Amino acid sequence: MSVLSALRELNHEQRHTVLASFLGWTLDAFDYFLYTFVIVGIANEFHVDRTEVTIGVFLTLAARPVGALLFGRLADRFGRRPVLMVDVVLFSVFELLTAFSTSITMLLALRFLFGVAMGGEWGIGASLAMESIPPKSRGLVSGLLQSGYPCGFFLGALVNWLLIDAIGWRGLFIVGTVPALLVLYIRRKVPESPAWQATHATHGKKRLSEAMRGHWKLAIYLMCLMAAFNMFSHGSQDMYHTFEEVNLHLPTGSGAAFVLVALLNLGALVGGIFFGAWSEKIGRRRAMIIAALLAIPVIPLWTYGGSLLLLGIGAFLIQVMVQGAWGVVPTHLNELSPDAVRGTLPGFAYQMGNLLAAGTAWAQSRLAEQGAGLPLVMSAWIAAVAVLLAVLVWLGPEARGARFGS
Repeated sequence: MSVLSALRELNHEQRHTVLASFLGWTLDAFDYFLYTFVIVGIANEFHVDRTEVTIGVFLTLAARPVGALLFGRLADRFGRRPVLMVDVVLFSVFELLTAFSTSITMLLALRFLFGVAMGGEWGIGASLAMESIPPKSRGLVSGLLQSGYPCGFFLGALVNWLLIDAIGWRGLFIVGTVPALLVLYIRRKVPESPAWQATHATHGKKRLSEAMRGHWKLAIYLMCLMAAFNMFSHGSQDMYHTFEEVNLHLPTGSGAAFVLVALLNLGALVGGIFFGAWSEKIGRRRAMIIAALLAIPVIPLWTYGGSLLLLGIGAFLIQVMVQGAWGVVPTHLNELSPDAVRGTLPGFAYQMGNLLAAGTAWAQSRLAEQGAGLPLVMSAWIAAVAVLLAVLVWLGPEARGARFGS
């Protein structure tokens, strides 16, 4: 099923819901990745080393479970749509305030608050979309939604390339307030989840401990799974621009640096949609395992290509596999989650995985500084995590086509 044919099968309101959820994750990722593009610039302005600035990445990721739990419970109680709008406004506000940081301490505190707001978006947006579409469309739409993440990465790279020399890193964070405009679209065009409407009278009154009774083992498994997924994606993305600057000697605003990031994100877009759609035919687990393991033979091109052409091919292919595995995640987590906590559990498991993997950029930077170098560290990291991820997926359950709101 192609993207266009799948979208044609959705009604008017369903298309708006999918688009809003896609844009929400795109703009959320856009705001997040702006920070990763200016690590060197921030370090220079505040006269600290790069590793200290990467603590901001750690704090953002570490704060996201707080937001997932807070906003997820609100979404299960009061509905996906209104809570999603509040969440989008909040992460846009904290992005704006980051531009006015007067010290590295203030900047790091604001990145933590941004992480709290960012933590709520994915789970609510994914549950709103998955609960609003036919089961047969979930795989492809899942890949489309998750492709919002590399699209946000691409937008961040584009804005950085075009504007960094003119407005500096502070100006980029001011541009990062654009996502707040998405609230106007959601308010006008996006209806509430029909599955939530069908069950909230009963489930909305349940305490979390009551709603999660009998599901704690599943929650722990999903957290471990998402830790591996986040080590996979962040291990291939967060230090990539630093790798371009330090190891490839490409200036932050150069066209070559932008092209490599563009190829990386194009691969992510292709991989997410392809493997998400393929999971409808071969199963969620099988699609994720194949994508994860196929990343391993691509690693030498990705970090040791030897020329911009080969490095570009490697950047494209590595993200076909990394985000190909990720493309199945939104539908996989939502299908495994009970109705009463679908606003909370997928997002919380995802963001707890982020917390467990939050030291990825810091660890890679530290290991590289100790003499291993970023190319070797990034290569070994992705190879090890790909194997771990495949094993965890193989050991877990699957609920392809599960009925929502029954």
